Amino acid sequence: MRTYATAQHTGTDPGQCDATAVRSAPDGTRAYVLLDGIGRREETHRWVLSIARQIARTAAHRGDAEAGLRYVYNLCRDDAIHYGSGHKAAAVAAVKAPGKPLTVAWCGDSRAYLMERGIAVRLTEDHNKRRVYPPTATYPYGGNRNHITSCLGSDRDDEDVAKRYGHPAIETATREITDPCRLLLASDGAYEPHEDARHCLFTESDGDDLIPTVRDLVNLAVDTAVQTSRALDPNQLYADNATALLADLAP
Repeated sequence: MRTYATAQHTGTDPGQCDATAVRSAPDGTRAYVLLDGIGRREETHRWVLSIARQIARTAAHRGDAEAGLRYVYNLCRDDAIHYGSGHKAAAVAAVKAPGKPLTVAWCGDSRAYLMERGIAVRLTEDHNKRRVYPPTATYPYGGNRNHITSCLGSDRDDEDVAKRYGHPAIETATREITDPCRLLLASDGAYEPHEDARHCLFTESDGDDLIPTVRDLVNLAVDTAVQTSRALDPNQLYADNATALLADLAP
């Protein structure tokens, strides 16, 4: 029985530049990866597909999310240093090995959630200007959440990013899995509309069948974003690419 499913929607954009990948190692270790490409060119889409698969293969082989993401981050960084700015993407990776904790690593603003005990527990912290400049009484919206502060394809290392923004280029989290639960990886186009509309992500992710559940989650995100933009300006409807991956995890 398949224990994961993915879904994508282009939103109102002309092309899709997100990608997902899942790879397994012979010992049962499985890596889940989601990338949110920056840009709307077809070349960007091909690049994120290739990079997502490379991260997933490396993370599954090494049994660790950070090892997989950092290896590919450094390859992309070398390319940026030697050949200049090219493709870029926010990335989140998660690895679950039998009998071991879940490991998560990310750069950018794609997120990982764990669905357990009736709530969606967020495992990642966004790499964006809103984190650097949180909302205050004077500036209730804080910094621009769409301005990401770390991504694949950057020429900056951990020290460079930390000096500029107060967090390293790649961050990690570890979570013990003691009972069956569900993992959600999501691009900002998939989680922001739900968050802004105060939808319950646990409820939206809790269907028995993974395939229609993740498809409905993504479609609702796009529909919600379009409705929100229509209320602001009927002539400027907008919804970002939305991509999500749902996976059932066991201890």
